[in-house]
Amino acid sequence: MAKTATYHTNVSWRGEHWGHIALGNGPQMIFSAPPDAYGQAGVLTPEDAFVAAANTCVMMMFLWACERFKIDLVDYKCRTEGTKKIELDRTETFTHLRFWPEITVRADVGGDAAGTERRVRKALSSAQKYSLVANSVKSEIIVEPKITVIQPDARTAETSSAGVTPILS
Repeated sequence: MAKTATYHTNVSWRGEHWGHIALGNGPQMIFSAPPDAYGQAGVLTPEDAFVAAANTCVMMMFLWACERFKIDLVDYKCRTEGTKKIELDRTETFTHLRFWPEITVRADVGGDAAGTERRVRKALSSAQKYSLVANSVKSEIIVEPKITVIQPDARTAETSSAGVTPILS
């Protein structure tokens, strides 16, 4: 039988194009529409929150996959960009999210960099598959990883950014 979980936020209007959000997990902050929609610069926007939700969820699932596949993760950074389309009637839709993860891992015992990279790519695929947020958006998700495999002695490294991994929602 399927399980359910509920998450919540509370928002309140603070005048003009300002709002306040209280997240169910504790953090609170002000937010605004983006500057191109008469909002303010330098604060959280709904668009930033949408892209951040996908980026953080994929990262957390990647960490889970690394643990599961026994990958020795050294570093993970990811820049994500959401592209929105503005229709003539001014309706807006995110058409795609593009992820650029930079992943550094330590090679398996024996220094098999190619085998380690295959496992990292499998972990990335699993992260996308099990990401609640990525599964919940209708935007196309594109991942262009840069994977660096360092040898167990950490003196040499092999880097690969070959291939774009398109994940269709």
